[in-house]
Amino acid sequence: MLCKFDYQAAPDLLKGRIILVTGAGDGIGKAAAKAYAAHGATVILVGRTIKKLEAVYDEIEAAGGAQPAIFPLNFESATYKDYGEMATLLEEEFGRLDGILHNAGILGSITPVEAYNPQMWEQVMQVNFNSALLMTQALLSLLQKSEDASLIFTSSSVGRKGRAFWGAYSISKFATEGLVEILADELENVSAIRVNSLNPGATRTAMRQLAFPGEDPRTLRTAEEIMGTYLYLMGPDSKGVSGQKLNAQPI
Repeated sequence: MLCKFDYQAAPDLLKGRIILVTGAGDGIGKAAAKAYAAHGATVILVGRTIKKLEAVYDEIEAAGGAQPAIFPLNFESATYKDYGEMATLLEEEFGRLDGILHNAGILGSITPVEAYNPQMWEQVMQVNFNSALLMTQALLSLLQKSEDASLIFTSSSVGRKGRAFWGAYSISKFATEGLVEILADELENVSAIRVNSLNPGATRTAMRQLAFPGEDPRTLRTAEEIMGTYLYLMGPDSKGVSGQKLNAQPI
């Protein structure tokens, strides 16, 4: 398996690139958006909570990054029509996309499949998988306009090997892994778009704390400390790398 834990990105790695990040309001999405901006990208911040997106916007500008854009979106209720309108607006504003990090996700509940609430199951699948699929369908034409585009889908260790009680979250990540394989195969040799999955691993985030409430978060790496692979996959050094399952830290 390809490992880029200690990748050192050039300061201008993403200069001139336009990169969209979902779930950009906090956690790993926020760290990735700031890292991409710090390396030269114009970042489109996508998420549900405008206040959080505005805070990230301000941090990027204060750090001297290119002016980002905010695109509020509720992944639970967004439809293909909404993603089509998104594509139209982004094309008018930017003309193309050079990368998408599908990071938005929810945990659902840690419970046996037999007892899993069907409505919650649908909610998890909608946010974690359906939204990424619909957005990719709508925005693929904008990625096709790039000379070097990267699609990164967030995976998990429970999306590569099933684990008891992880239910809809695990299934959503298995589906994501399948989508990555299909897209990578479809786009190979006919497109400049590379498609990969990335498992962040145990990271000091709100979702991790929800899943493991008894864990000491100080024993985990912060989102900022695992950005090496995120930068590698989004930049030109990963040209030719597609259909791969990567980890952002040792597991």
